[in-house]
Amino acid sequence: MSEPIPALLVEAFTALPCQGNGAAVVLLPQPVSDAWMQRLARSLNQSETAFLLRDRGEWLLRWFTPSCEVPLCGHATLAALLALGHWGQLDSSGKAVFRSRSGALPVALHGPLASIELPAAAMQPAPPPSYLQRLLQETLGTPLEGFWHSTIGYRVGLLPPQAALPALAWSDAVLEPAEARGLVLMQRLDVGADAPQVMGQAADYQLRFFAPGLGISEDPVTGSAHALVTPYWLQQTGRTQTVGWQCSPRPGGMIADVSSSGMIRLSGPGSVLWQGSLQMQPDSCGSAAERWQRLCGSD
Repeated sequence: MSEPIPALLVEAFTALPCQGNGAAVVLLPQPVSDAWMQRLARSLNQSETAFLLRDRGEWLLRWFTPSCEVPLCGHATLAALLALGHWGQLDSSGKAVFRSRSGALPVALHGPLASIELPAAAMQPAPPPSYLQRLLQETLGTPLEGFWHSTIGYRVGLLPPQAALPALAWSDAVLEPAEARGLVLMQRLDVGADAPQVMGQAADYQLRFFAPGLGISEDPVTGSAHALVTPYWLQQTGRTQTVGWQCSPRPGGMIADVSSSGMIRLSGPGSVLWQGSLQMQPDSCGSAAERWQRLCGSD
């Protein structure tokens, strides 16, 4: 029988237990099929499960929700980095590069603080859907002040600062297919004594993220969403870094800036909630290695 497969659960973008965004991380001993990973992600039932594979000296990384594979996931990338540190798989620099479907993702771990770099994406202004304006008027008493489409498929809506975004409650069925693939609702935060803090810094804005079309009713803390809106908030604040907060039922946040490569760097804490090993044995799909290398751009 094969050796058990190491697995753990990391709570990303929070320093507090049972907050932030949980992601399972699995350290694979060999390439496995998409179907095997999807079955396991469905059973682990986290918003994302990250699968790490060492291939010719490189780390390949893929992400699965309970219902599908996704091309990019920020919090599960942070979780994968923290998992490698926990397993003693990083060198003394704490730096690595993950090869993924979204390209090469530089990461670095310095004690409890992790940083990841995600591709920058563009937002294009667009008219807000009339049904969404109506929903927000009914639930929060205010329509959107701005609306954007994005090159990663997410829709982004800007609410006024007075809207009670943390109190928003609705069912998965209210979103039409385009928004159900990823809807970011964000708003500016006024700096004050009660402003959420991330590593001792007051948050500039907060958001929530809904993606029932990806099998995620609401994602607690979404790295890809913050990376997407970081250029907007850098422009609004006139600073070289911005602090984002996610006011979900499991809140958390991060500090963001633009790295020298032009990618968006997200920095924040995280912690291991549990660790163990899987008794589910890997399958032996003959084409799995080739598919991993093709998807993750490993030559």
